Amino acid sequence: MNYLSIEGLTKSYGIRVLFNDLSLGIDKGQKVALIAKNGTGKSTFLRILSGEEQYDSGKVVFRKGIKVGILQQSPNYADNLTVSETIFSSKSTQIQAILEYEAAVDNPEDNERMQKAFEEMDALEAWDYEVKIQQILGQLKITNLNQKVGELSGGQQKRIALAQVLIEEPDFIILDEPTNHLDLEMIEWLESYLSKENTTILMVTHDRYFLERVCNEIIELDDQTIYKYKGNYSYFLEKKQEREEIFEANVDKAKNLYTKELEWMRRQPKARGTKAKSREDAFYVTKEMAHQKKDKSKVELEINMSRLGGKILEIHHARKSFGDLKILDDFNYIFKKRERIGVVGKNGVGKTTFLETIIGNQELDGGKIITGETVVFGYYTQKGIKFKEGKKVIDTIKDIAEVIPLAKGKKMTAAQLLERFLFTKDMHYNLVEKLSGGEKRRLYLITILMKNPNFLILDEPTNDLDIMTLQVLEEFLEEFQGCLMVITHDRYFMDKLVDHLFVFEGEGKIKDFNGKYNDYRASLKKEEEKVPTPKKEIQEKKSDNATQEKVKLSYKEKLEFEQLEKEIPLLEEKKLQLASQLNESISDHEQLIALTEELGELTKDLETKTDRWLTLSEYL
Repeated sequence: MNYLSIEGLTKSYGIRVLFNDLSLGIDKGQKVALIAKNGTGKSTFLRILSGEEQYDSGKVVFRKGIKVGILQQSPNYADNLTVSETIFSSKSTQIQAILEYEAAVDNPEDNERMQKAFEEMDALEAWDYEVKIQQILGQLKITNLNQKVGELSGGQQKRIALAQVLIEEPDFIILDEPTNHLDLEMIEWLESYLSKENTTILMVTHDRYFLERVCNEIIELDDQTIYKYKGNYSYFLEKKQEREEIFEANVDKAKNLYTKELEWMRRQPKARGTKAKSREDAFYVTKEMAHQKKDKSKVELEINMSRLGGKILEIHHARKSFGDLKILDDFNYIFKKRERIGVVGKNGVGKTTFLETIIGNQELDGGKIITGETVVFGYYTQKGIKFKEGKKVIDTIKDIAEVIPLAKGKKMTAAQLLERFLFTKDMHYNLVEKLSGGEKRRLYLITILMKNPNFLILDEPTNDLDIMTLQVLEEFLEEFQGCLMVITHDRYFMDKLVDHLFVFEGEGKIKDFNGKYNDYRASLKKEEEKVPTPKKEIQEKKSDNATQEKVKLSYKEKLEFEQLEKEIPLLEEKKLQLASQLNESISDHEQLIALTEELGELTKDLETKTDRWLTLSEYL
């Protein structure tokens, strides 16, 4: 069943053509990734699908009746709304039922509304849906639902947008860089979640492990043309290489044929017969093929690294806290030459703060950091740099240096350096604010590397970079002779480059793990599975009361608890009133019997609800 049909899609900005006459179809159940170089139109393509961007010509048609969910790269929410109002703004019948039930709980005197809301929850099976919502919010670490969206960081807003899309359970999800701003545990959960869900997906991501494990088809946008690969990322790499080799072979063959046919063309008279005319037409087809050129431009990184002395960086008894949050607690480490360290841990444990203390942007609360005299830091921050409005691309480089020294005594002008980084001459005088997100990141990378650092500190360097640029950056860093520290959620990037990890475990504790990220995850899994529960213990646990195994309330039970808290005081008040009426109605025998029966039922109801309240309160 076809969910999306694109025919003859064309989009350009002035003389710059992003794609021309593209046709594409996505069927139910397909999990498709779009791969392309930065600046070739990936995000524009997704904006066209979401209706935010117009196109020059063609057709974009979604199947009638399907629900489409879109995760934008930079969500835009009203600052005055709460997290809850933002996430649950959907018109989904199940979500609306949950919201109505919550409203009914807040008005316990309206029994009819409560009954109706309860029946609606049952009819829509919204209780099960609530469990799923709690799982999604829990995994994405969204806990304060009453906080205003305007108080959140861009990364937190991206997680809210992702939660909103997943909660709404659309038939077709469009995801623009879904792993950005997620920590490694969140990414692995999302990877598992999307792999199992029977959902149709179109995504743009540079996370190669994510591509490998989630997608079953990859489409590549190259030279304004779409190429399709029915398989995951490994299959794509294999078939892309085959395609390029066949292309090169066909061009070489056409060149040889073109040389022979050109000689024939020159010998022939102007007036030609039908056969000769046919051969002439074939000649022009061959000429076009022979003159095709594949864009083989790639980022080349070559710097003149400053010499690194014997003493590099020493950290002694470092302590750093923000209020109750401990970042470092008596941390010690002495860096050696060619150290290659990955920094991992959950969001909010202080990984970026740790890097900031190393380069001197933040002070320690105690201890000291000693930096060697020859150390030249190159610090690539997660925030990037703010380019001045109206600044041209080439002026951004010239502000640092007109001529850049390279390895082996070579030199390069600012313009040559830009071309080396895939900024063609026609882009040099473009305004920086007009560049794509990935192009801005690439320009920022130039400004870091041209200072010839010997100690690179990279905080999320892979965000917004295309896969081709990442591959070249990885090749450069593999050959880099200085020290390297990297925070990244890109597990492929980390596994390729680091030798050991600083694992931030919280409360200021940092574990030095000898191995790559996949080794670390395997060791955690092994620890979890190491000690099996003895058979006798399992049987004892099974015989225990089921409530002892419970660790927290479900959403339904939480609502029940809140309702009980409101009902019990009302019942106690009514009990006092009935007791008072009994004292006043001693002479009226019939009224006395009726009041006694009512009091008995109310007391029984009150006891049942109080017991239930006590049971639930144990798990709050």
